[in-house]
Amino acid sequence: MATKTQNQLHVFFFPFMAQGHLIPAIDMAKLFALRGQRSTIITTPYFTPFLTKSLEKNRNLHTPVDILTIKIPSSEAGFPKGIESLDMAPTPQVQGKFFEASGLFEPQIDELLELYRPDCLVADIFFPWATDVAAKYGIPRLIFHGSSNFAMCCNLSVFRSKPYKHVSSEYEPFVIPNLPDKIEFTASRVADFIKEDSETETDHFTKMYKVMKEVELRSYGILVNSFYELEPAYADHYPKVIQGIKTWQIGPLFLYDKGLNLEEHECLKWLHCKKPNSVVYVSFGSVANFNDEQLMEIATGLEASGQQFIWVVRREKKEGVSEEWLPEGFEERMEGKGVIVRGWAPQIPILEHEAIGGFLTHCGWNSTLESICAGVPMVTWPVSAEQFCNEKLVSEILRVGIEVGAKKWKVLVGDFVKRDAIERAVTRLMKGDEAEEMRSRVKELADKARNAILDGGSSVLDLDALFHDLKNASATRKE
Repeated sequence: MATKTQNQLHVFFFPFMAQGHLIPAIDMAKLFALRGQRSTIITTPYFTPFLTKSLEKNRNLHTPVDILTIKIPSSEAGFPKGIESLDMAPTPQVQGKFFEASGLFEPQIDELLELYRPDCLVADIFFPWATDVAAKYGIPRLIFHGSSNFAMCCNLSVFRSKPYKHVSSEYEPFVIPNLPDKIEFTASRVADFIKEDSETETDHFTKMYKVMKEVELRSYGILVNSFYELEPAYADHYPKVIQGIKTWQIGPLFLYDKGLNLEEHECLKWLHCKKPNSVVYVSFGSVANFNDEQLMEIATGLEASGQQFIWVVRREKKEGVSEEWLPEGFEERMEGKGVIVRGWAPQIPILEHEAIGGFLTHCGWNSTLESICAGVPMVTWPVSAEQFCNEKLVSEILRVGIEVGAKKWKVLVGDFVKRDAIERAVTRLMKGDEAEEMRSRVKELADKARNAILDGGSSVLDLDALFHDLKNASATRKE
């Protein structure tokens, strides 16, 4: 365990147990260490090897990042041992139990805070109890949402004003009130956990969301993985509507320090042979899932579009077993034109490759931000969480994406989209004047993202202001 030097903050980072939450938390811990602060990440044994490997790639941290481990209370929450991450939950019911487990970590965190007494606890939004347990030791708690300012504004407005209750059907449009822009939404796109009368498998999450919103007002502030120039109206709007709580725009987190990439994935070698902007990348993150019928529509739509592609699919290939989710002879016909990657793919290097001209995405915030920073326009296909809000940011506010036509929020398996819609959206994304205009706009945003993380850039200035505030708070507590 590294020792703390004078005038150095010691910050605990406690991310939710899901890849999309853990990765930006690692980036944040590395960023704090890079800027001379002491960082400690709290996680479970399952994620420790991944964390260790990620940290080993960084040779230029001013201070090392420490790791503390806790156990997942699976038996207390009522789900089988071995489910250590949200993406391992096979059903919405088990996913709900996994979220219930997030409320049972408090005794373990209490022990660590009492033992180490850090200057600050950065805890995921899914741990609302963390504010009170930190306050017990006089430690400020910062919230990490892991989403855009725009999505936070949309969800808060819908949660408070409930406009979905004043329409005649779930597909009738309503305007989200009290936003800087006119944004139309439908009840079908509103997350189940935000709807007051929700009686779905996410009902525990509905109660939890209300608690999260209440706790937000009592926390020290919110860290946002965004940059001011991307969504200025909403970066200004959220602190006002949340009643004066501070927010700091400190992203894009992954851009600060990428570490060393010693291995080159086969799909990158394949991309080296392709022309600039000629390949569409297709990936739906680590949680969203599709059934065989939908995968068949995606395959058929991609083939009909005539575009070259890299498609990441969460399916293993079994020897001697025919794959019913692929058209007969698909992989043979796509030889040299398309690549299916099963499981994991190096998303950031893929998006940054000059051959990539578009990204068909579920609109998770990490993926959306990575696409923007790579200067790559998107076809948006939201599934759950705050992804329908991110879609509106991409397609209507920033105008760097095309909606594929998904209309209904789902817990795990996305809304069904037909092959014709996929073909049309991918073709519009990759060819023609509209595609070039979107590409030009998103490349401007990519330049602004890189400027934000330079010394004197908006995100670095916010980060320095945060350190100043935390050091003052720490000094005041010790007087």
